[in-house]
Amino acid sequence: MELYLGIDFGTSGARAIAINREGIIQSETQYAFDESQAGTPAPQDNLAPSDNLAKIWQQALFFLIQEIPSQVRSQIKAISINGTSSTVLLCDATGNPIDEPILYNDARGVEVMDKVREIAPSNHTVISATSSLAKLLWWTQQPVFANAKYFLHQADWLAFLLHRRLGITDYHNALKLGYDVEQLCYPKWLENQEISIQLPSVIAPGTPICEVTTEIANNLGLKRDCVVCAGTTDSIAAFLASGATSPGEASTSLGSTLVIKLLSSTRVDDAKYGIYSHRLGNLWLVGGASNTGGAVLRQFFSDTELENLSREIDAEKESLLDYYPLLKAGDRFPINDPNLPPRLEPRPENPVEFLHGLLESIARIEARGYQLLQQFGATPLTRVYTAGGGAKNPTWTKIRHRYLQVPILPPVNTAAAYGTALLAMRGVSN
Repeated sequence: MELYLGIDFGTSGARAIAINREGIIQSETQYAFDESQAGTPAPQDNLAPSDNLAKIWQQALFFLIQEIPSQVRSQIKAISINGTSSTVLLCDATGNPIDEPILYNDARGVEVMDKVREIAPSNHTVISATSSLAKLLWWTQQPVFANAKYFLHQADWLAFLLHRRLGITDYHNALKLGYDVEQLCYPKWLENQEISIQLPSVIAPGTPICEVTTEIANNLGLKRDCVVCAGTTDSIAAFLASGATSPGEASTSLGSTLVIKLLSSTRVDDAKYGIYSHRLGNLWLVGGASNTGGAVLRQFFSDTELENLSREIDAEKESLLDYYPLLKAGDRFPINDPNLPPRLEPRPENPVEFLHGLLESIARIEARGYQLLQQFGATPLTRVYTAGGGAKNPTWTKIRHRYLQVPILPPVNTAAAYGTALLAMRGVSN
């Protein structure tokens, strides 16, 4: 039997899923990040301050694979990895991180936005304080940049740990670096910057890169001819898992953050509103990502409280509490403003009313996102598949249906790791 492994690195943890050719799950493992691991890590024994977070990712990667039963590991033909979009690293010539990775929602790039606007076309996807390019340009102004040789995305570096080939990415991860996904090349305006490090070579997601190293195969119990394929981003992986295949079908990921993706015949990009399009075969995956989502809910409620309190909410009744739930200032979509303040007041004494207001407000943000996509010319919304932890909340689903007014369906699978496993399978089957 030939099996295919997808590994998902999200914001709150990592997961691995192995499937067979029929898409049936053969094994599943998880690794939870604590608060320090998901954000700025606390100092840990035997980890250098400059690469704590990268070391944690490496530990998670190897743990996930080693926890898969040996009989499953020995039959894995291909592996693909997804990471959070615009989570990036600077590495030396041997692939070792030389500075702490910069996470997807880190807006330090606001300091170089004048430079980004100067070099990029108006309304380009990279014109965002959290884009990969903004983070790269911010790094060029730091002393540590003198030691850098490679700029990699999270998924690129994790795959490198398995195949040891540096400087390879996929065009989903490379979009916010400025890569032209229509012409399949770096644009002249980016090449003309003559940045003094190696930008990654870009290939299609799922493309086989090479086999795992002999050392990795032996240490992790993998087949010697197990192939590592180019990865994708976590939100696109969730879309692949959903089962959406036709223009007008969409996927909402209700995880720590809110990500919407609409399959469209038309490409739509507008950085002013945080809208961008990923290439998906001959179609376009149009969408955006907001910093609102489950992470805000968990700031106030445990999982048990969320489940119990949700049952007491009348989902057919609109909450008049108008929040913009964020953990800290700044959002990317549908309002692209790194200084946008959280709005969580007034807070009622009744926790049911407070949760209702939060769920309702996140639903409004989701609906506003889909409305924006269609206003800019994307294919009209026909149905929404929902992935992420929020998909398990029936009350939230009913609230969202009031706003979206289209069928909200359970996906084929809710796990981004499942979509990444499909990507690995299709990559070696083509």
